Amino acid sequence: MQGSYGSIYKSFSRNAILLLPQIVASYYIIYFLNPTFLYKKKYILFGILFLIGTYVFSILARVLVIYVIEGLYREPPFMQESFLEIAMNVKRLYREFFYQVYLPVFLVVSIKLLKERFEEKSRRQLLEKEKVIAELNFMRAQIHPHFLFNTLNNLYVLTLQKSDKASETVLKLSEMLDYMLYKCNDKTVSISEEIQLIQNYIDLEQLRYGNGLELVFNKDIDNSQTQIAPLILVSFIENAFKHGASGTVDIPKIKIEINAKNEQLLFSIYNTKPVQVQKDNTNFKNGIGLVNTKSQLKLIYPEKHSLNIIEDKISFEVKLQINLTT
Repeated sequence: MQGSYGSIYKSFSRNAILLLPQIVASYYIIYFLNPTFLYKKKYILFGILFLIGTYVFSILARVLVIYVIEGLYREPPFMQESFLEIAMNVKRLYREFFYQVYLPVFLVVSIKLLKERFEEKSRRQLLEKEKVIAELNFMRAQIHPHFLFNTLNNLYVLTLQKSDKASETVLKLSEMLDYMLYKCNDKTVSISEEIQLIQNYIDLEQLRYGNGLELVFNKDIDNSQTQIAPLILVSFIENAFKHGASGTVDIPKIKIEINAKNEQLLFSIYNTKPVQVQKDNTNFKNGIGLVNTKSQLKLIYPEKHSLNIIEDKISFEVKLQINLTT
């Protein structure tokens, strides 16, 4: 049990007294140097003040060991270094006390930096998620009035004609409104619900065009509860009717195919183009609905979809593939 630090109790006391410079040095770096200089990229000032700190806290550690620990366990009389002698012996300070103080300090600071990086990453992810939600809500707010405007035009035409089909149109429209007001607020809906919306829209358009439109709608779904983002497909269909069926002399053709198997969606829509659109050189790809749908696909299904749009003088075709797995 002889010697300056021979016993476990003496070693414990020494380590306990060194906690003071270790704690103060940790706070100095974490709450002063890092936010004031490191995070603001004032690296030179950070380096200078860090070196000054290592010197000061090494002196503090040596002073505590000499004047507290040695004072408790060494039998008098004995010589003690003065504060000036301690401060001037830089080599011994860094050889014996720097690592004793700063090894645990570096560990604490590293943990703090990792924690701050993780929290910053979480904040960025949350902000990105909120941004995506805000963008999607904005796009859907644009789609809804655009979609309803065309449908109400159909109803207006039928009422002018005093058609008996007007009441059926109102019923279909009410079903679509119910879907858009309540279902579209969800992140996803079942594909059967999305297809029902599409069917209602097609039914309304067929009420308007009657035999003046050649339409084929094929669907093959292996699981009606497969989830899909709402209103993803509607804009393509709306675009086909708006640009492919309106204003043409000949009977327009629209063919829609939806296949969903093993949570892989294959969607295609083909429509003929009216003559006057060809003369006006209108590009179907730049409509509001299509632009918004492309943006939604990028936000909701990044790296999980492929979209191919083929346009020529007489037709317009969209081919979309989406991996619906979550």
